[in-house]
Amino acid sequence: MIAHVPVLPEQVLHYLAPRGRNELLIDATVGEGGHSYAFLSRFRDLSVVGVDADPVIQAVARERLAEFGERVRFFTGWAQDFFAAYPCELNRPDAILCDLGISNFHYEKSGRGFSFSGEEKLDMRVNPDEGFSAAEFLAQRPEKEIADTLYNSAGERYSRRIARAIVQERQKGGISTAAALSELVKRAVPASYRHGPIHPATRTFMALRVAVNRELERLPELLELALKVLKPGGRLGVISFHSLEDRVVKNFFKMKNRDCTCPPERAVCDCAGSRSVNILTPKGVTADEEEIRRNPPSRSARLRVAEKIIGEKSR
Repeated sequence: MIAHVPVLPEQVLHYLAPRGRNELLIDATVGEGGHSYAFLSRFRDLSVVGVDADPVIQAVARERLAEFGERVRFFTGWAQDFFAAYPCELNRPDAILCDLGISNFHYEKSGRGFSFSGEEKLDMRVNPDEGFSAAEFLAQRPEKEIADTLYNSAGERYSRRIARAIVQERQKGGISTAAALSELVKRAVPASYRHGPIHPATRTFMALRVAVNRELERLPELLELALKVLKPGGRLGVISFHSLEDRVVKNFFKMKNRDCTCPPERAVCDCAGSRSVNILTPKGVTADEEEIRRNPPSRSARLRVAEKIIGEKSR
């Protein structure tokens, strides 16, 4: 059963549509395969490589895209690792899509504690066989680090109060489920915050997910390696879902759109750099009211697209 509806589908198809025959698209975060399905259905001679760090959700995509046979291939692992060791048997991609959002599958079906409404283990790892879980993070990290993570990764205004409550709770035995953490956050924040427009634990859960999966740490490397592998004249599209991600993508494209990449404080340019992309979406592309009505998660989505300069040196 497919749980996830891809965001900005028509906008993504518009900007990353093939402009020639037999092109290759890398869906660097394939998830349940929604965007890939749309591309493969509409463009009959397009091939796709679907990359995802979660083998469970990738199995869903494999089943969903099975009808396209040899036109689609898969790689299990983090996208930056895929681009760092790009398979020599593949042509360089004509387009790359990075959808940075978490699939509804993870919230509704993974059983890993992404949602604050369930009695699930507090895990939050996209790849459950790698790294530390959210419960381990909360059990082992100092109070200040927890507070800083909640504030810096999600802008949680009550980060210190929540971190203090977490440390007090773990002295009694720890926090092992998503529901337990959700209730703790509710108790820790002011009553007015509990009844605001979003669930009071929303930012806490987002910050932990970002930290556990090292999302903000991985993103700059992912963008750099993807652009390096991309064919000159090809397009890189990135969908982000919160301001910190979007700022990283926006600044990366702006830097690659400059003729000089030296730091502003350097008096004399010595980078020998040159502009390597044209920015196609200066303000980013967002969902219209109709899509938001049909697919509420699209409300926070923003698509940015850049085209690699044709004269840029190959990898």
